[in-house]
Amino acid sequence: MPPPMGYLTRVVEFTATHRFPDQPEFAGATKDHSHRYRCLVTIKGAFDPARRGVMSLKAFDALLEREIVARFDGRHINEDIAAFAAGSWLATGEALAVYVWDRIVAAGLPQGVALHGVRIEESPHLYSEYYGER
Repeated sequence: MPPPMGYLTRVVEFTATHRFPDQPEFAGATKDHSHRYRCLVTIKGAFDPARRGVMSLKAFDALLEREIVARFDGRHINEDIAAFAAGSWLATGEALAVYVWDRIVAAGLPQGVALHGVRIEESPHLYSEYYGER
């Protein structure tokens, strides 16, 4: 029988500014405005009691600090993050979830650990999720 699958989610927060194009569907959000984003990242791996979890929490925290918090906190997404500054991506929650997913995958996870999901919360009533579907 295969070992049980374990899931580990860490929440990080950052404050970032963004804006949307001057189009009717973005009314009220076309000028620079900031959010205190919450980003939930879930990884999964075979549960091995000897390993004390899916992944070292210290290593997981360092990865999230480097790839998410340091990259976004205090930044203007439309101006400071290349994919959004180029104008090819709008700074929506959905796009941020995909972007964060891609950054974590590119940074690499330990063997046997996989990224399960990324959730970006813009407010208590609005969030976006991505699970790696392409």
